[in-house]
Amino acid sequence: MLAAAIVAISIQQANKNTVTVQTAVVGSENLDSVVTASGDISALNYTNVLGQGTGLITDILVKEGDHVKKGQMLVKVDAIQPRADVDAGQAGIQAAESAVAAAGAADAAAQANIQQSTAAYQKASLDEERGKQLYQQGLIAKQDFDATQSTYDSAVAALAASKAQAQQVRAQLQEAKYSLAQSQDVLAHTRDVLNKTTYLAPIDGVVTYIAVRVGEGVVPGIQNSTGSFLMTISDMSVVTSEVMVDETDIVNVRPGQSAQVSIDAMPGKFFAGHVMSVGTQAVLRTSGLTSTQSTTSNQEAKDFKVVVTLDNPPDGVRPGLSATAKITTAEKQNILAIPIQALAVRTEHDLEEAEKKAGASAEEVALAASAPPAEGDDPSITDPQKREIQGVFVVRNKKAVFVPVQTGISGVTDIEVLSGLQAGDQIVTGSYKALRTLKPNAPIKVDNSPPKVPSDSDSDQS
Repeated sequence: MLAAAIVAISIQQANKNTVTVQTAVVGSENLDSVVTASGDISALNYTNVLGQGTGLITDILVKEGDHVKKGQMLVKVDAIQPRADVDAGQAGIQAAESAVAAAGAADAAAQANIQQSTAAYQKASLDEERGKQLYQQGLIAKQDFDATQSTYDSAVAALAASKAQAQQVRAQLQEAKYSLAQSQDVLAHTRDVLNKTTYLAPIDGVVTYIAVRVGEGVVPGIQNSTGSFLMTISDMSVVTSEVMVDETDIVNVRPGQSAQVSIDAMPGKFFAGHVMSVGTQAVLRTSGLTSTQSTTSNQEAKDFKVVVTLDNPPDGVRPGLSATAKITTAEKQNILAIPIQALAVRTEHDLEEAEKKAGASAEEVALAASAPPAEGDDPSITDPQKREIQGVFVVRNKKAVFVPVQTGISGVTDIEVLSGLQAGDQIVTGSYKALRTLKPNAPIKVDNSPPKVPSDSDSDQS
């Protein structure tokens, strides 16, 4: 009995500092790095129909879900006054055209009068010249010469009067033409006002939202204020998912990367897509404003908008549906990978102390642990007491040996190992408590048995 007690005590002392852990064997696998982000379904091309004129809505000719063609009538607004203005404008143009025609006729008559006066002037001028010669030769009396002179003077005055009258008529004709042009401009304006009492579809698409009802008023936009919002038409031939990617992941997202999109309204289904565009402006998570729009400086989380195009959008999909996109940012085949939970962090000081106890030199530990820090690094990195080293615990001779590793891309549960491990190495993967407190070179006991599921009797006893 005494011997058995001594053996039991010896075994207990030997296992006193032994840590029970779970392990896994390092192997090769295919790894995808995925960024997950949430957002909404939207059409790549859509337009909001806004109020352009003033009036009351008399007819809404479509309903939500209708497919419309470009140019199809959507909404009618009360048009009594605009139509009356157009009629009055057309009458004004007819009157102006008549005035132009009358002024044109008067101008033609004035030109004919000038020609007639010119002919009379030329005859009177010849008669006056001939009379002067005859009078100087004493062949006609002074009275006859004076009559010829008077006829000439009258012809000169008549020609001058006809020219002045022609200028006046020409001015009246020009005024009539200006009046006609003004009436035409007024009619163009009133027709534009009348046209704005009917709203036509600007694109082919689906009516996805109607914001007004018959009898409501419509007002146009002024200055920085937009007009009344009537409806939205979306071209659902190209469907996208606009998602917000966390700022820590956005550096890995590129246009053209493949994605899988799930829609909350269609559970259990995934739709293939690809990244179409990546936003360059950060958006504040709480306010939705871009960082340039914010007037205050803050350290709140930021996102970037990423547009994912669905390659084959499902029937019945609608803008605004909640969606989640899983974007594959990297793919590697047949690489060394380990569970992310196996990664541990220890300070260089802790590693040096552990290796000294094991008989290795501090220089060997520092060389194996990490490269020397660059000038200008943060003191918490350059200080050996604080500098942290990432690695895993490898099982060697029933001890947990800390091995620094360099990692690459990470998947959902696994991460790529670039250096430090080889295929076949047995590494510590749990438990979390053990990894958090495990010291380098500590003795361990491997227990990979599945966790015990509490039975009903255990629950009753508890």
